[in-house]
Parts: sequence; structure tokens; C-alpha cells
Amino acid sequence: MFTGIITDVGEVAAREGGRFVIRCGYAADGIAIGASIACDGACLTATRVDPSGAGSTFAVDVSNETLARTTLDDWRPGRRINLERALKAGDELGGHIVAGHVDGVGRVVDIRPDGPSRRCTVEVPAELAPYIAPKGSITLDGISLTVNEVKETLFGINIVPHTLTHTTLAAKKPGDRVNLEVDILARYVARQLELRR
Repeated sequence: MFTGIITDVGEVAAREGGRFVIRCGYAADGIAIGASIACDGACLTATRVDPSGAGSTFAVDVSNETLARTTLDDWRPGRRINLERALKAGDELGGHIVAGHVDGVGRVVDIRPDGPSRRCTVEVPAELAPYIAPKGSITLDGISLTVNEVKETLFGINIVPHTLTHTTLAAKKPGDRVNLEVDILARYVARQLELRR
């Protein structure tokens, strides 16, 4: 379980098939083998941890299912990715409840300045659109964000300066693909309504 509050921006150090090695700022002795780490929003399991200068590297094995349903198959060495450690009992829930289960891949349609912030429009797969509502929560590449407006398969968000400087969103451009996780509460409400029909 996560909150969508990014705690580090890591980098893909190596890839061999479905195995990725990720360089991060987390101390190696603070990452247990088997620990869950959200990587651009996908919950992955650390299978090896090694010290590396000021931080460490950890390895993850990614299934073909995850590669097919996320942006992870696009990852190459040098790519920067958002990281979040799993929530511990007693931690502050600063974003919203995030499972780390990517629902689909969206596409950035437009990004434009709005004072010190940026407004971003994202297109989502049609099957995810019913779960997205104005002032609701959504996760983009692991980042908890508030939806401003929704129109059919498009939704808009406002990215504040702190988020721009502490995540990978400042580098996004139109056409880029992003991992999406809809609000888990919206998913369960929609399921209950479906069962009552």
C-alpha cells in the first residue's frame, strides 16, 4: 500500500529482459529483500540490494503481464523513475490510498504553463474513464494528483512547483505514455453499482 507521495527519483541502471536494476537514494540497509517499492506507480519486489555510492541499487523482476499493461517495457538504462517505499503503520497518509496496481496506460495530450504551475491534459483508455471524476484522485506514474476537469476520455490536472521539482513530471511532453491507477474507492463503488443492476 502506498500514498502517491514520491520519496525519491531513481534511474534505471540496467535491464536484461524482465529484470531491471534501479539506482536510488535509499540506503541499502533500509531495503529488505522482498520489500515492495512503487516504481512509476507499479508495485515491484526488491530481489537484490547493493550499496552504490551515496545510495544503492535494487533489482526487480517484472512479469510479461506487467510489461504488457504498463510503460515498463519502454524503460531503458538512464530513464528516471518515481519511487515510493511501502506505507508503514503510523505513516502520514499525505496523498490518497494507492495499491500500486496499474490500471492502464494514458497519454499526455497537452502541457502548458499556468503561473508557476503547469496544466496537463491526459487521455485515458475508454474503460477507465468512468472511474475518473472532477476533484477525485488519480495516480500518474505513481504520483497522487487531483483531477481538475473531465471530458469523455480526457482529464486535466494542475501540477504544482513542488511536484514538478520532486518527480519526473517536469520532463513530460505531449505524446508521452504514463501509468495510471484510478482511485480504488471509485473502482469499488462502480463495482457495487454494477452488481445492483
